Amino acid sequence: MEFEERLGALAAKVRNQRDAIQTEEATKNAFVMPFISTILGYDVFNPLEVVPEFTADVGVKRGEKIDYAIMRESEVQILIECKSSTGPLRIEHASQLFRYFAVTNARIAVLTNGEVYNFYTDLDAPNRMDDKPFLVLDLADIDETLIPELKKLTKDIFDLDSIINAAEELKYVGALKREIAAQFREPADEWVKFFTGRVYDGAFTQKVREQFTLLVSKATKQFLNEQVNDRLKTALGATSVPSVTMGDPAAIASQSIVEGDLDRDTEIETTLEELEGYQIVKAIACAEVKPQRVTSRDAKSYFAVLLDDNNRKPIARLWFNGKKQKYLGVFDDAKNETKIPIENLDDIYEHAELIRSTVRAFR
Repeated sequence: MEFEERLGALAAKVRNQRDAIQTEEATKNAFVMPFISTILGYDVFNPLEVVPEFTADVGVKRGEKIDYAIMRESEVQILIECKSSTGPLRIEHASQLFRYFAVTNARIAVLTNGEVYNFYTDLDAPNRMDDKPFLVLDLADIDETLIPELKKLTKDIFDLDSIINAAEELKYVGALKREIAAQFREPADEWVKFFTGRVYDGAFTQKVREQFTLLVSKATKQFLNEQVNDRLKTALGATSVPSVTMGDPAAIASQSIVEGDLDRDTEIETTLEELEGYQIVKAIACAEVKPQRVTSRDAKSYFAVLLDDNNRKPIARLWFNGKKQKYLGVFDDAKNETKIPIENLDDIYEHAELIRSTVRAFR
């Protein structure tokens, strides 16, 4: 598989298995070790490359351990500290990383819960780990602009100088993007006041603040809605696209648009929800085949996901045209379809193994 395919496959694995992983040790085995091996390319069973439970006594702290140390030419290059996938990451989790960073040759430290990977270096002071990461990889919402930088940390490429040189820009651009996304989700008073002052001449009273907090939130979501619809019009060659109900604006804005492989006629209307469902099925299927082999065709009643653009190789069907209930169509070895009721798109991940087994049978 290509690097992007392996990253997508691991992201699908995390989404599919997240609820079954309840401990830190399970997080390491199920998510972090595959990240080190399949994404970064290091042999987790070779102590010359990856040292688990790495120990380096620090001052009065004796016998503390870092979960993994990645070695190159007998020198520590990357330190990795893991926490359970059941909770979010906090800087308080990084206390051991701070100490070990100062007494080893490592220039990169990683704090992860198996789903989010925070990468740190020493931009603010030499040999002292920064408080804020320069790169944040979230497998639930992969920022494709970070992939080239992540590749620089892989075994085959490993270009430490290049990534350190780019780290400052990555740090601040990433932080700004996360802050903008946060403002789109829930605008702060300063954000509301700034935009209110651009369109409203009166005093910024408490009543005006409350009124414009709702208006700014509504306007930003509508703006992103229109941007997504414009992209869909361009991608699908359509003159109109049904209105999108916005969820997380940051996630919607970062979604890739499906390739122009949809068969359409004048009575078929492809919705954004069908495209999102297609991307989920494709990500799951890519654990078995290359992504270019997974295609789609829209029909009047359902949206079909196919292998090799072949109607005789159906991977799944999305029955999303009903007013109330949505269904995921899956197939057995005899190509008999079973329609499974789903409440939302995330439910598709619960049937990932059925989708993968269908792909394996055609492969």
